[in-house]
Amino acid sequence: MAPRKSKKKAPSFRKLLKTSNIKIENKLKNRQFKQQSIAKKHRKEQKKLKQALSNAATRTPLPLERYKKRPEDEEDEEEFEETLPVDMMEEDDLEQMKAMAQKASFLTRDLSSSEPVHARKRKQENVMDKYEKVPRLMQKEQEKELIHLLPIKDKTGIIPQTMEKPVVKKAEKENEDEGDGDGAEEVNAPKPLPLLTTQELVVLRRKRLEERKVCIAALGSSILSDPSANIKKLKELRSMLVELDPYVAVTVRKLVMVSLMEIFKDIVPSYRIRPLTEAEKSTKVKKETQQLREFEEGLVSQYKFYLENLEQTVKDWKQMKKKKSDVVSLKSYKGLAEVAVKCLCELLVALPHFNFHNNIIVMIVPLMNHDCKKISEMSCEAVRKLFKQDKVGQASLGMVKVISGLVKSRNYEVKPEVLKALLCLRVKEVEVKKDADDIAPKKRFMNFKEKRKHLSRMQRKWKKAEEKLEKELLEAEATECKEKKLKLHTETLNIVFLTYFRILKKAQKSILLPCVLEGLAKFAHLINVEFFDDLLIVLHKLVESGDLSYRESLHCIQTAFHVLSGQGDVLNIDPLKFYTHLYKTLLRLHAGTANDDMIIVLQCLDVMLTKRRKQVSVQRALAFIKRLTTLSLQVLPNSTIGILATNRVLMHTFPKSDILLDNESQGSGIYLPELDEPEYCNPQNTSLWELHTLQRHYHPIVRKFAAHLIVGAPSEGSGALNVDLSRKSATDLFEDYSIKGMTFNPPVATPSSKKKEKFTIGDALLDSDLKKQIDSHLEATSILSHLNFAAHFRKAFI
Repeated sequence: MAPRKSKKKAPSFRKLLKTSNIKIENKLKNRQFKQQSIAKKHRKEQKKLKQALSNAATRTPLPLERYKKRPEDEEDEEEFEETLPVDMMEEDDLEQMKAMAQKASFLTRDLSSSEPVHARKRKQENVMDKYEKVPRLMQKEQEKELIHLLPIKDKTGIIPQTMEKPVVKKAEKENEDEGDGDGAEEVNAPKPLPLLTTQELVVLRRKRLEERKVCIAALGSSILSDPSANIKKLKELRSMLVELDPYVAVTVRKLVMVSLMEIFKDIVPSYRIRPLTEAEKSTKVKKETQQLREFEEGLVSQYKFYLENLEQTVKDWKQMKKKKSDVVSLKSYKGLAEVAVKCLCELLVALPHFNFHNNIIVMIVPLMNHDCKKISEMSCEAVRKLFKQDKVGQASLGMVKVISGLVKSRNYEVKPEVLKALLCLRVKEVEVKKDADDIAPKKRFMNFKEKRKHLSRMQRKWKKAEEKLEKELLEAEATECKEKKLKLHTETLNIVFLTYFRILKKAQKSILLPCVLEGLAKFAHLINVEFFDDLLIVLHKLVESGDLSYRESLHCIQTAFHVLSGQGDVLNIDPLKFYTHLYKTLLRLHAGTANDDMIIVLQCLDVMLTKRRKQVSVQRALAFIKRLTTLSLQVLPNSTIGILATNRVLMHTFPKSDILLDNESQGSGIYLPELDEPEYCNPQNTSLWELHTLQRHYHPIVRKFAAHLIVGAPSEGSGALNVDLSRKSATDLFEDYSIKGMTFNPPVATPSSKKKEKFTIGDALLDSDLKKQIDSHLEATSILSHLNFAAHFRKAFI
């Protein structure tokens, strides 16, 4: 019967081609797996065998087995021993028998006993069997080293010639070493260094330092002249970071750190270098491209090693553990660490786009909270610079994330300077919820089929030119970059507000609260509307608690009104309590202390009264104008100028406030200055009499503002202000006329230096006779010994 045919079809050639690579890979994998498993089993067996051999070699021999015998057997043995001819044996044979009896247990064993001889007999037999199976390693003779000589050419061909290298015996070598030992010790004995004086040591140190400086300068100039060709010299320069000469070690290391920092700032490209993939490495490229790749790879590796050296220097100083091989003393660690931190700060600011920038951020941020004041200030200053110059927001986002993690990990016990650095963020707008127009799909360009179907030939031509122009306009606008920037800014502010809200919730009595309130006041217009109600409640509780300082309460008021002046306009919230609190606490400012809080007061007044003019009543505005004018009498000159400038703006904003310049009272009641409620203190029944006092102020600008307000603050005419004063805001005027330098601003005019006029005698006299007498006496050459005025007086009247 013929064999049954298989119904399976033979695979076609094309199918074999498709699956052959997969099958080959599977076969290779299976083969590798089998080889690995076999090798693993072999290793296990070898390990067990070695362990068994080591156990057998180190095992101590078991003691001889002894069993108690019956008394009858003992009597029989004694009788048998008595019958033995012991006297016929020699002493040597007897001792040998006794020794054998002690070594072999089976000689003394009682065969009638049923006790087992060894419990591990079978296991030991297996071990011995395995040991027998192991191949023996025969001692091989040492292969003799051959010396190849010149070959010999014969009829048959070239015959190679070799010779055995002569071997010197060890014994002879040792004898020779012993024989020449004394002489060698005398020759190779190190000579003691000569003792140098202090002056000689200074000269020696200066000489060595000059040599190192020349070497650093030569390496640096060669790298900067051609970075791609001399990139390997970076390693040579970096090796000087571990200078071992104790005389110049500290100085040389500092110089090398700073030199490498400047070199990297110059040669680092303006883009981030990414590692090459396996496919890119395997492909063939041009010679120039290969050189560029080698340069970038070497630059990144050397930059990485340099940062690791700087980090290790800072860690050594923190731990204060001296290494055995280090020649630098513990006192010098601080100076090295300061230079290392300075280099890290420079690289943080100069290379925010390059590799390992996040690693530098992780190193710098903890140093902002360090106990060393100098290192903490350097780190905070570098972070502030980074925030100010970062236009896109990528580096700022990474920095804010690390700062937020630091504050949370330290349980909000960090220096206020850490959070004050966040005030330098360049965030002015964030993403808001998109409208229906923004969500609508963008205009799509027509493809070729649609154009051919719906447009004529001339229309297609015009359409093509129009689309090209639109694409160029889109590229010019850089909309993608703007969207990316908004996204980064939004994420950054979310992390900042998260940190602020955590401190407000969990650490209200922390030293970080003033920084939090100041930050909220600056970024309040960017807070999401969903948090407004809760935030205002928290701020009001803080103000009413009385635990805050005056500056902190001002920040609370400023934050609340920034929230309400932005997106909070749609909320129906009356901040009357905040108005009352500011009106009540205004008179705390005086000239006895520095008026640093005055600038916050001026900002609050601008937000509360000027920007919210529609929500402010006339009574409230009049009360604030009167209270501010009273305050201007007891503060420093620059604060007075800022207050009067604010009053000028309020008088323009609320035209009905001109009743304060009239002496006649209007309405019922009298003015109650001690009342803390601005709505009910009857400010319309008083006048700004303080302006007349300010007209006699010693500061010229104060006198100008007082005279300007008395006549109603006109914009034109004789009572108007100069353009320089009228166009500046109150805060700008406060800063311009500051007296922080303990000088008058503007300076006091010096008196004019006029020469004294000479007194011309006689010209001013009315009597001509008296004038003649005086002239005659002045012209006389001789001087009278004594003058008789009575005689001369009589002669004149005769």
